[in-house]
Amino acid sequence: MQRYFVELAQWQGESIVLGGQDAHHLQRVMRARVGEKVVCSDGAGREALTEVAAFAGENVELRVLEWLAVDREPQVEVWIAQALPKGDKLEMVWQKCTEMGATRLIPFVSERTVVQYDAKKEAKRAERWQKIVKEAAEQAHRSRVPAVELPRSWQQVLVLAGEVDAALFCYEKADTVSLKQALREARGEAQDQAQDKARGKVADPDSAVAGHGLRRVLVVVGPEGGFSEKEAAAAEAAGMRAITLGRRILRTETAALVALSCILYECDELGGT
Repeated sequence: MQRYFVELAQWQGESIVLGGQDAHHLQRVMRARVGEKVVCSDGAGREALTEVAAFAGENVELRVLEWLAVDREPQVEVWIAQALPKGDKLEMVWQKCTEMGATRLIPFVSERTVVQYDAKKEAKRAERWQKIVKEAAEQAHRSRVPAVELPRSWQQVLVLAGEVDAALFCYEKADTVSLKQALREARGEAQDQAQDKARGKVADPDSAVAGHGLRRVLVVVGPEGGFSEKEAAAAEAAGMRAITLGRRILRTETAALVALSCILYECDELGGT
């Protein structure tokens, strides 16, 4: 059954007006007819089974038949911060991370970033990234569309460490721990905070954690040449933990996918225990 993410402005009670590329796709590509069933999501967790009620020019009018109870999103939010790689590698990273369940996608410029950063060009690329992510979320039957941000500076990425339960950066040099070890240590700290909160010692309502002990995890992946020692030192000073993904050196477009898979497994989102 065809699925679409529909902006809130297009929802009108029990009816939806589908427009733009989605309406074109449903009419011209899928050749839908009146009465055909379509699943619509608002991208924020609400989902409905609808049917085509009418065609109005370039728009398609849909009627809600049933509101659906959905629970396809991971309990843990995983933010992927990826240094801008060469070519169109980032499109694949964003697409696959979206299919797997990443919540937030954050490109950034690092010391060894090879591509020449151009704000105007990156703004246009961001539009394409969001389109790719939306389509990947539809294909994966997700309830939400991950947010794709405009490229940040390295200093702006460091600030994110204070917004998560675990901030991890992939680093192939000394003084790194395995991803599993770093996650389990962060889980223990988060569970301790939850217990303190239950005893009335912590007043921050945003510190609540899921059953596996983690609410938000940030993974930071460097460019083709990796992080410089200066960047690694800055990351650790900001509260990030250097991790290794094994004895083999992974390509930059591979590291984020491996890390995300491992995090979701460790948090019982892929059948882990």
